[in-house]
Amino acid sequence: MVILISDAFDDKLPKRLERFGEVTDDPARLAEADVVLVRSKTKCTKEWIDSAPNLKLIIRGGVGLDNIDLGYAKEKGIAVHNTASASAIAVAEMAFALMVAVPTRLVEAHQSMKEGRWAKKEMKRTELYGKTLGLIGAGNIGTELARRAAAFGMTVIAFDPIITSHEIAELVPFDELLARADFISLHVPLTEKTRGMIDSESIAKMKDGVVVVNTARGQCVVEEDMAAALESGKVRAYATDVWYSDPPEPTSPILSAPNVIMTPHIGASTKENMGRIGDVVVELLEDFTKRTA
Repeated sequence: MVILISDAFDDKLPKRLERFGEVTDDPARLAEADVVLVRSKTKCTKEWIDSAPNLKLIIRGGVGLDNIDLGYAKEKGIAVHNTASASAIAVAEMAFALMVAVPTRLVEAHQSMKEGRWAKKEMKRTELYGKTLGLIGAGNIGTELARRAAAFGMTVIAFDPIITSHEIAELVPFDELLARADFISLHVPLTEKTRGMIDSESIAKMKDGVVVVNTARGQCVVEEDMAAALESGKVRAYATDVWYSDPPEPTSPILSAPNVIMTPHIGASTKENMGRIGDVVVELLEDFTKRTA
């Protein structure tokens, strides 16, 4: 069995996978690969899949599967798995860090000190305590964020059409969440239903001065509408780790909009998470080899 590691994974993973077969990171060997490991960089399109006639399994190290043509993979009899549970803590911590940075004015305060300014009187802060966090999506990552928010004394509400109960959050309709939340955090996959779900219409239903955090997918937010809401002050701040493309186009209106905190899609890129992803990859390969033996 040939295992192709197509994107960046834990440095120790190749050695751990040697017991399953030959491990390579040479993209020129895609045609020989029985198993391919990808993250978000590799795009598993129809053409890419057609270039891998031996392919039987794609493992996506992470949560979202929007970089894989799932329908065509199924048609070709190729199994597709992700490592959804592995990334929950890393991404939730990233979302929480972005959320904390806004009311603490952390970035502004740091920058003022770097510039030699003592802006103590200007830096009026607010608190998370007593505020309402609205989760759009309450799966693994949303739940981990809910735990952290509750520990800070926040009320947590959530919209998730799939689940019927939640251990922490009060489940509410989408429009109610928009109307009640002081902070909104996105934790949904990119689908036709979630693409552009945060647009001018949904933003108009939000509280004035709401903070929106996005560690899901950039395309869930209409950038032009968010930039306009930031300019008007309707949205107090937009904190995002995700973009329409990696890196974003220089013309992205978010790059020049006011009151934006932005990071280069590093939510899942912790040392600990890469190790957890490796653990799940090994488990998936163990199961795969048993079923195909």
